[in-house]
Amino acid sequence: MGPAVVDGFSGKMTRTKGQIEAEIRDAILKFERDFMGCSPSDVRAFILRDMIVVRLRDELTPAEHQLAKNPDGAVIVKRMRENLMDQAREMLGKTIGDITGTEVLGLFTDIETTSGDRVLVFTLRSDLEMALNLSHPPERSTVSAERRRREGVTRKAG
Repeated sequence: MGPAVVDGFSGKMTRTKGQIEAEIRDAILKFERDFMGCSPSDVRAFILRDMIVVRLRDELTPAEHQLAKNPDGAVIVKRMRENLMDQAREMLGKTIGDITGTEVLGLFTDIETTSGDRVLVFTLRSDLEMALNLSHPPERSTVSAERRRREGVTRKAG
């Protein structure tokens, strides 16, 4: 199969969706340790069409958890985290762009101060999920056999 061309993305994808999601996860963990100075308890990355959604669990430091116990403190934590993300926006965009092979157009983020969970949403210039599907199509016989099994369809002889 030749190179996939989808909405401005061109190139043969040699990695699977899961492999790219794992690379993104590792890059976000490294960013959290090196730039933010802490590590979330769990990080998950998902490629959804022309977006990458990253969920970080228990993102706040113990001091931020304490500060966020009252409304004024929660506002301070949110503003501080927004400021830090603004400073890192360009670096994170370049990192995700290097991993995915497509330009990052935007980064949106929010943090829930009661749970410490944060979500990052990267918007991409092209539909990465479609490019990956074109480069790694499912095997037709496997899909057909699975569908027949689920639907209880049997082939007629002759």
